[in-house]
Amino acid sequence: MSSRSTGLPVVAGIDGSEQGMDAARWAAAEADRRGAPLRLVRAYHWPPSAGNEGADLLRDLARRQLWAAASAARTVAPGVTVQRRHVDGDPVDVLAAESADARMVVVGTRGLGGFTELLVGSVAGGLAVRAVSPVIGVRATRGDVEQLATPDRVRPVVVGVDGSPASEAALAFAVQTADAWGAPLVAVHSWTDADADHPELSPRDLLVEAETEEKEVLAERLAGWSGKYPDIRIRREVLRGSAARALRERSENARLVVVGSRGRGWATRMLLGSVGRALLHHAHCPVAIVRPEEAATTTR
Repeated sequence: MSSRSTGLPVVAGIDGSEQGMDAARWAAAEADRRGAPLRLVRAYHWPPSAGNEGADLLRDLARRQLWAAASAARTVAPGVTVQRRHVDGDPVDVLAAESADARMVVVGTRGLGGFTELLVGSVAGGLAVRAVSPVIGVRATRGDVEQLATPDRVRPVVVGVDGSPASEAALAFAVQTADAWGAPLVAVHSWTDADADHPELSPRDLLVEAETEEKEVLAERLAGWSGKYPDIRIRREVLRGSAARALRERSENARLVVVGSRGRGWATRMLLGSVGRALLHHAHCPVAIVRPEEAATTTR
């Protein structure tokens, strides 16, 4: 890819940890693939009461961490244009602001010291709720990050589809990403007994009828995309049970799992907590979380 990258950048948030370096590498490969610049952002907060000397030391550390991340990024994408930015501010606030002018924001799902729960709760999870662009949480497993520059046309992009506006945006992002990568797409639609509502049917017939209806829901959601991207191999999976468990299991053989940040039903505000958060903690591959507002931005 030419070093003359143009358009909106792929942003990677770093924190000096190895997972931050993994995020930089993943973002670099994706920026290179899309012909976009890479922007590395190191956000930190130094209280004014702590004095100027400490602030200067922290800024110097941030600069050195950014240089190290840029070097790591170039190991997988030597030609990518790299921008470096260190900002005094809360990481979620800073990266959410960056997302307004980005193709996507990439962060690690484990920070300094390996405190996964802390980072997912405070940065990756908080950013997924507030960001304008898609948020990618990188979990480095099986040497994935080091292999990013090599095309992989076997392992699929997996997307959770439930018919909500958020899952429509997630589906759009997943289809376009699979097309850019030349990868197959697996669309997973899960349902539970609560979705079945035919009191006149026997329990067995009720399950058969419900499964038939859910298959029709998924087929309708995919119909337009299959026509627009006929070269993508799309596999449909309709499953009874937990969406989080189904997507986590499929992440073992996936390049990326994509979900929306809002679901259907009364508990829409909790989807990140139940599905997205579970995947950020336990998925075996990077996870993309997409908000409904991003449907128009994924083609940027």
